[in-house]
Amino acid sequence: MNQNQRLLSIDVLRGLTIAFMIIVNTPGSWEFVYAPLRHAKWDGCTPTDLVFPFFLFIVGLSMAQSFKSHADFTQAQLLTKALKRTAVIFGIGLLLNWFPFYDKPLADLRIFGVLQRIALAYFFGSLISIYIAEKWQLWVTMLILAVYYIILISSVAVDPLSLENNLVRSIDLALLGETHIYHGYGIPFDPEGLLSTLGSIGNVMFGYILARKISKLESSMLQIRYVLLFGAILICIGILWNFTGFPINKPIWSSSYAMFTSGLAAWLFAFMLYFIDVKGNKSWSFPFKVFGMNALASYAMSGLVIRTLQLIKIGDATLPAAFYSKVLSPLAGPYFGSFLFALLFCSTIWLFAYVLYTKKIFIKA
Repeated sequence: MNQNQRLLSIDVLRGLTIAFMIIVNTPGSWEFVYAPLRHAKWDGCTPTDLVFPFFLFIVGLSMAQSFKSHADFTQAQLLTKALKRTAVIFGIGLLLNWFPFYDKPLADLRIFGVLQRIALAYFFGSLISIYIAEKWQLWVTMLILAVYYIILISSVAVDPLSLENNLVRSIDLALLGETHIYHGYGIPFDPEGLLSTLGSIGNVMFGYILARKISKLESSMLQIRYVLLFGAILICIGILWNFTGFPINKPIWSSSYAMFTSGLAAWLFAFMLYFIDVKGNKSWSFPFKVFGMNALASYAMSGLVIRTLQLIKIGDATLPAAFYSKVLSPLAGPYFGSFLFALLFCSTIWLFAYVLYTKKIFIKA
């Protein structure tokens, strides 16, 4: 398996993940969403809860490829590159949270978000990859996840892993205040908060460590078997941890969640490696490759476009809400109509990515 083939697998997997992220974020109506397309309310994991950690795992896979292609860089040069990319991604996330600017005072600006989480997890993953010897990187990753667990359960609060009492929320409130935190859970709590970044570092590092390891294996089937074994071990540890005191939980990005989702991501990666690289079944993958080549640009554009459309009013409703309620819901029913809106919107963003692809514009951020 050569490097170019492996990159195609990663691009396709990244594109598949971005497509799913856009779909779950833009239903026609949040009241009518199929159960698999909803997040778990707290503990537990739905298919939708797999999307974001899968993307971070792919960030790790891509980071290994990037560092390999910059093998002649010094540590300082690699750090500078990581800092610039982190600043750009974090900044775009902040601007999207602030948009449309004129009616959002900075006093109410949410600091964290999906892109900010990607930026920070990538940055800290880069630090480990640059400054920690390869033989210790897995141990450092496991130590971070263990320390995160100890920090959370060491809280003096009753039920320290609950929505109301977890330290992720407490630290964000202390550092940022209520107005700069997400309020979608009924109380101020940010699922992309500062402390829970520790858990997300695990997803990035597991992807990075796995990619580095299989790059040293010559046989394609040996690589795939290694990926499957690596994934199985992570899944088993994640499930065991889930039943022994640290539930699989996306909002606080528990260590068990990081390991469980990284294991599943590894299995999906093995599937891609087998069907794309070993069997050569690539024709089906083109739409996802297009998304994958401009993943962050596509995701950012989806956020910008949906926010812009929501500024347009049709009577008392926004344009997306009116299109759903007046056209899609009567045509296809409330649930499928809501899903159809997400598919149509995702297809529109894909056209944007396709234009970039045909013009050979690849925005890496």
